[in-house]
Amino acid sequence: MGLFSAIVDKIFHHNQAQAAPAKQAPQAGPAQQAPAQQPLSNVDVEAVLSNLAQQKGGGGNWRTSIVDLLKLLDLDSSLTARKELANELNVHVGADGSAEENIALQKAVMAKLAQNGGKVPDALRH
Repeated sequence: MGLFSAIVDKIFHHNQAQAAPAKQAPQAGPAQQAPAQQPLSNVDVEAVLSNLAQQKGGGGNWRTSIVDLLKLLDLDSSLTARKELANELNVHVGADGSAEENIALQKAVMAKLAQNGGKVPDALRH
């Protein structure tokens, strides 16, 4: 699973994780397949991230910083992880880890979230 998939999972299934009861799901046997989790549409990305930031005491500057966004989602924000994410999203602007690349990467993540059914305000995509 790529880093973008992890971002999608953390944001799009955030409310499901919170709302899920603490009961244990039955184990799928060899003849059974666990049902595939369908991607959610119309998830308010800004609301989910704002809520997470509030729960964590601020969340840094996740609206413009890819590093802060990844940290908010408890994902790897290292240069290596950001390089992989940049390759995954085909973002090749500026030097690796530069402010220029990080800004472009943040915008690309938000645009890609919108393409995958998330409600993302234009201000976060452009």
